[in-house]
Amino acid sequence: METVEKPMAAPLPFPLRPLKVDGGFVDEYLIPPDMKGEVLRKLYPFVPVPSMSALMLDVHEEKRFRVCEFRVLRGYGMNWLVSPYFPTSGGTVIDWEEVDEK
Repeated sequence: METVEKPMAAPLPFPLRPLKVDGGFVDEYLIPPDMKGEVLRKLYPFVPVPSMSALMLDVHEEKRFRVCEFRVLRGYGMNWLVSPYFPTSGGTVIDWEEVDEK
């Protein structure tokens, strides 16, 4: 079986801090609020990219949040776009659902 090397994602240009999660710690970027929109556009894997004020649901936590509350973690050579509830339930961007605000 052939081994395929995956390219590492370049680290973002922001400081990191440890974030306590179940089982230990991960590194979380400290992203200034005025840079979060740019980071979202860079890391969001789907089209269209939601607005920073869009309401989402973390399907693991079953709680709503505004997109602007997202977190970005660094690990395994990658940058991870996650929900604000990641420390308790592990929800990444693939676990977000849009919420109708009506």
